[in-house]
Amino acid sequence: MAESLRDILDAAARGVFPAADGGTSVVPQFGDRDAGVIAFTAHSVVFTDEADEGWVRGTLASLGCDPLAATMNSRFLAAFAERTGRATDTIDVLLTGAPLPGRPDLALEEVADPGHPRVVAARRRRDGVRVWAADGGVLVLGRGVGGRLEVAVEVAEGARHRGLGRLLVTAARQLAGGEVVWAQVSAGNARSLRAFQAAGYRPVGSEALFLRP
Repeated sequence: MAESLRDILDAAARGVFPAADGGTSVVPQFGDRDAGVIAFTAHSVVFTDEADEGWVRGTLASLGCDPLAATMNSRFLAAFAERTGRATDTIDVLLTGAPLPGRPDLALEEVADPGHPRVVAARRRRDGVRVWAADGGVLVLGRGVGGRLEVAVEVAEGARHRGLGRLLVTAARQLAGGEVVWAQVSAGNARSLRAFQAAGYRPVGSEALFLRP
């Protein structure tokens, strides 16, 4: 089993996942900003500097639920938030997309303005943020959890249902410089999930991310 969050994520990006043994690994955070839980198939990873391993395992054992689902149980997530003084928004589906050669199939213009709303919003959760604008959409790449390369896209209401989302997330794989691209999508956002899967991304787990208020 890999010893650090970065090791675990790097291995998962290559398609090598923790053993499906029903266990939970507790590892330190990669940086101060991000704490949380990642659930792979039959193995979870809790990354935190503010809750020790004994507390994590004791809290999980006290839930009385299916052990395979315990780390994403709402009671554990609420206890984790209280213990760490952090807050979470949602449980996301975690996907990866392998890098692609070639140039994007749509016109993109990089946004250099640090005051652009999408740049400002992205910098709250990512480092090294780059933003591209397309006709009807925006593409964001930046370093998020564990230093991984993450993508986020936004499609204007009037440009939806035309395949633009799929083109944007495909472009992210072409702009990734040879790296795997990670995406976090709310489980209820079926439209976005379909766009990512149509662009060749594959689900690898679920994630609840905790940030300081």
